[in-house]
Amino acid sequence: MSDDQAVRATNDDATGCKSFAVQLGYWKDDFVTLMARNRSRKAPEINRGYYARIKAVGDFLRKFLKITMNKCQVISLGAGFDTSFWNLQKEDNLPQNYIEVDFPEVTTAKCTYIKNRKPLFQGLRIDSEIGKDTVRSKNYNLLPCDLRCINLLEQQLKEIEIDYNLPTICITECVLVYMTPDKSEEIVNWMGRRFRDAVFINYEPVNLGDRFGEVMLQNLLARGCKLKGATACPTLKSQTERFLNAGWTYAHALLMSDVYRLLPREDVERIEKIEFLDETDLLEQLLSHYCLSWAIKDSTGLGLKDLNFD
Repeated sequence: MSDDQAVRATNDDATGCKSFAVQLGYWKDDFVTLMARNRSRKAPEINRGYYARIKAVGDFLRKFLKITMNKCQVISLGAGFDTSFWNLQKEDNLPQNYIEVDFPEVTTAKCTYIKNRKPLFQGLRIDSEIGKDTVRSKNYNLLPCDLRCINLLEQQLKEIEIDYNLPTICITECVLVYMTPDKSEEIVNWMGRRFRDAVFINYEPVNLGDRFGEVMLQNLLARGCKLKGATACPTLKSQTERFLNAGWTYAHALLMSDVYRLLPREDVERIEKIEFLDETDLLEQLLSHYCLSWAIKDSTGLGLKDLNFD
């Protein structure tokens, strides 16, 4: 299995984990099970970890949509089988354009699901064009592209008439860490340079220098996955410096263990009743080895600089 194949396989793993957690009631998503190939049982700490990730990124995205009054764009890089577009549509909370980008092999599979799963197909505009590996429409675009080829990405965005003056949020979840530092730096620099008002939110592993981190790396290597970018941003400080060095105005980072404590307590108490967790220290360890970092460029004073997890 090549490096790229191993990385693409993580999409199936993540979708299976999300589907299982949804079936247990951690959060609502009527669409993720439509693209899940594997729904095997996961440990309680894994389910809570995914809950924290989905809840945090989702709440952050919705805050951005509220500030911009939905007059904005969302770009999800390495989107995989993410279902945010359909969930936002169900809430009547879509941006002007929702753009997903991933390897052609992934977008081909997603196009097949969209064509063959009625709820996914019906979620698209009637004038949508669904190809082998591409979806084109006014408010949803699925683009096949290797993110290491920034020029190709620019060309595809030009074809769908991307608006660089429209407030835009870029979402990457366990994407940059699989890329060599020079390639992830290209993406961070490009996003900050090309868009006038922009937010970049990134979820990935951190603090991998201890024994727990070493085990994580060994487990990934056993599956053929190399975290080529792990050494580029090993700490929270380096996570923020990545953005500040690229010219972003504001940059912040939090361990997922801290994000978990900032989530709405009533909902956290609800999900903690779903499954008994004997080793709470294991959850703390897991969450302390992942982080959320976000950067902001608020050129026109929209109030984006106030985005946070409080």
